[in-house]
Amino acid sequence: MTTSRREAPYGSWKSPISADMIATQSLSLGEVAVDGDDVYWLEVRPGDRGRHAIVRRTLDGTLSDILPVPAEGKPAYSSRSLVYGQGGGSFAVSEGLVVFVNHASGGAHVDQRLYRVNPGRTPVPLTPDTGGKHRYGDLVMDRTRHRVMAVREDWRNLEDDQPRSALVAVDIDGQRQRVLAEGRDFYSSPSLSPNGRRLAWLEWDYPCMPWDGCELWVADVDEDGSLRNPRLVAGGTTESIFQPEWSPQGELYFVSDRNNWWNLYRLQGRSVVPVLERKAEFGAAQWNLGMSTYAFISPRHVVCAFNEQGQWKLGRLDVVLGQFAELSTPYTDITQVRGGFSTAYFVGGGPEHPASVVRLDLESGTPQVLKASSRLPEDLTPYLSRCQPLHYPTTELGEAHAWYYPPSNPDHSAPAGQKPPLLIMNHGGPTASASTKLDWTIQYFTSRGFAVVDVNYRGSTGYGREYRLSLYGNWGVMDVDDCANAALLLVQEGKVDARRLAARGTDASGYTTLSLLAFRDILRCGVSHGGVSNLELLVEHAEKLEAHYMDQMLGPLPESKQLLQDRSPCFHMDLNKRSPVLFIQPRQDARAPARQTEEMVRQLKANDVPTAVLTVDRDSVKRALEVELSFYARVLDITLAEPLEPVALERALPEPARR
Repeated sequence: MTTSRREAPYGSWKSPISADMIATQSLSLGEVAVDGDDVYWLEVRPGDRGRHAIVRRTLDGTLSDILPVPAEGKPAYSSRSLVYGQGGGSFAVSEGLVVFVNHASGGAHVDQRLYRVNPGRTPVPLTPDTGGKHRYGDLVMDRTRHRVMAVREDWRNLEDDQPRSALVAVDIDGQRQRVLAEGRDFYSSPSLSPNGRRLAWLEWDYPCMPWDGCELWVADVDEDGSLRNPRLVAGGTTESIFQPEWSPQGELYFVSDRNNWWNLYRLQGRSVVPVLERKAEFGAAQWNLGMSTYAFISPRHVVCAFNEQGQWKLGRLDVVLGQFAELSTPYTDITQVRGGFSTAYFVGGGPEHPASVVRLDLESGTPQVLKASSRLPEDLTPYLSRCQPLHYPTTELGEAHAWYYPPSNPDHSAPAGQKPPLLIMNHGGPTASASTKLDWTIQYFTSRGFAVVDVNYRGSTGYGREYRLSLYGNWGVMDVDDCANAALLLVQEGKVDARRLAARGTDASGYTTLSLLAFRDILRCGVSHGGVSNLELLVEHAEKLEAHYMDQMLGPLPESKQLLQDRSPCFHMDLNKRSPVLFIQPRQDARAPARQTEEMVRQLKANDVPTAVLTVDRDSVKRALEVELSFYARVLDITLAEPLEPVALERALPEPARR
């Protein structure tokens, strides 16, 4: 960093945040568990072929891998569940014994069996080899009965092309497997009371997603481990329940959105009573199993994460007095909340903090990073752009939300009167939200002089049930309107250049990007990283959890066939008459196949609109980022500070040969 700023046009600034650095900052963290004084978590290691390693940290700070390190001639172990296509809850631990779902390849198929393992020992299978047709997730230990409870997916004898789901219990010695509950389309979140005598869980059926509506059930657990007296205590098709959890005294707590917000409730006798009512979300969209936003840290105190206006925070709740206090931390994205005595553990990230496994001492209020997903060198901190909240009017008299990141670089300033180009981003899902934790891709562009807006369009989580469900019937319209209106607001406020608006998106967020390009005429250019362009194809390749998601979003097939085609950008890219497009095409992508990209390229070339296609492997982060930057430079007329290979843009289709 220099002491004086050098004047240079927006987009051309030299930055130390390189594509090469970002490509190596790719460790993923998740699935936290606490066992006495020890804490465990998952690390997804790209350098180890994406293996999911279970790491244990003891009280003295010693870190160790629980699963054997891969070696020549020895089987590889990786803790990952495939249940419902999204997985989660792939391991559980009690008194040092770990049970996990093994994802490593077992020849012609992935394993997906349950194994038990003690530190330093070889894993022992608990379930038979079914060729990967039995999958497990949401594991919970029942040490009283020497077994583990789990959600099981059975891929034998499919019904309507979908596997059957059940709650099961598997003996730790592997001798027996018992079905506890079956007959519904989905089960999740098994939670055993402290004395082991009651079990709570969630269940629901198509076409509901768990954030639409699900049911909370409770049953007694007999001495032999079977369930009796099952009873519905909360939920339904219009109430979403999240994370049933027992207090140390055996009271059942859970999150419900019955008042429009995911708030905390308690079962008192046969009545449901509110524990904390606040216009904030104490739950989240249950895309994965094993999610957790709160935990008991004493018999009367709960530490909880909550999302207020799109940003996560931590709080401490006295469930006896109903007193709630917000905790000051630097983290704005918080998941996997677990509790020890007066201690909270979670995966947290913030604007200046990469996602990390964090231990928070509730008495001192001091957070301790146990493992960070990436390193933030001190000399890069001045280059980081700090996001600013946007709340703005949009179509249908609605309001939408976004995070705005201005250009930021201590070494450069722009010429007087110049305004920066804007990159419009949005989240996938679409039922999800934009995170404000440190995102190196955003900083890659803002440190070079681009502005970025990350949109929480109507349908996003974090703003209540009504906002979350407002996208139903309107996907491809409201999300597109809200992205466009965020950009127009920034133009009106004089913060960005109206002539240099661009959009980028990946997978489901790429759908909104492609829709902006096809159905709105505000963009100078756009980049699709494997963006969804054909909604019928999305339905065709949906995993179990999402098999009827489109029924809610736009309507069931075949009735909605025409609407799905009307909203699919691949059939309407010919409406784009002027905005160049870069397609970053992943190899063998069933949701965004190469043939759909080729069709959109054909339509654009027929309009003489420049296009470029880059075919990449999923891990080609460096190449994809550099080509994207080069594309913006070419289209937006920017002279880059770094030497990058120019993108070759193709225009019209070749003239047919004359006969």
